[in-house]
Amino acid sequence: MAQTHEAALPDDGAPLPVVRSSVATDVALVSTFAAFIAVCALLPGITLPGMAVPITLQTFGVMLAALVLGPLRGTLAVLLYLAVGFAGIPVFSEGTGGLATFGKVSLGYLLAFPLAAALAGFLASRAVRVRPALRPVALFASATAGSLVFIHPLGIAVMGARLGVDAQEAIGLGAVFLPGDVVKNVLAALVATAVLRAFPDLLDRRR
Repeated sequence: MAQTHEAALPDDGAPLPVVRSSVATDVALVSTFAAFIAVCALLPGITLPGMAVPITLQTFGVMLAALVLGPLRGTLAVLLYLAVGFAGIPVFSEGTGGLATFGKVSLGYLLAFPLAAALAGFLASRAVRVRPALRPVALFASATAGSLVFIHPLGIAVMGARLGVDAQEAIGLGAVFLPGDVVKNVLAALVATAVLRAFPDLLDRRR
């Protein structure tokens, strides 16, 4: 005789809520956003005279992952991207990868990405609770906090040390990235707002 499996009932007789398995979804989202960050990094960047590090869409991909996925999955997407790059796959800017990347002046920016994603994702998880009209502003503030607290300080510190310049000159070299990051954070906030509006399940399952 075939056995049937019924949902357990609590004391009041009501069926327990169905808990959807999210492991496969989490893996797919993390992998997709890691690949998206790689695409953003490999798109042609801008190198102005005197710049040691090119301007790319890399930080846009990092912040979008954090804003959409939240602190844990957003950080995991960034860590997966870094792991693939450090393993030798040329997914970093200018088609670079491998252990030689640890000798580049841009190393500080790469190492700051998961920290920035964790902070931006954490703040974004609170920001999405605001009124929908204010959500883009709150998400922009979340991304900007991640940039200013981690990406720029760590990036500038390592860049200055590798180039052998003093702190003031290093800050000047790093300051040229600020306007571009503001624009990228605005775009990340707008895109994240549209994605979360189109896929509200992402709001319920953020972590």
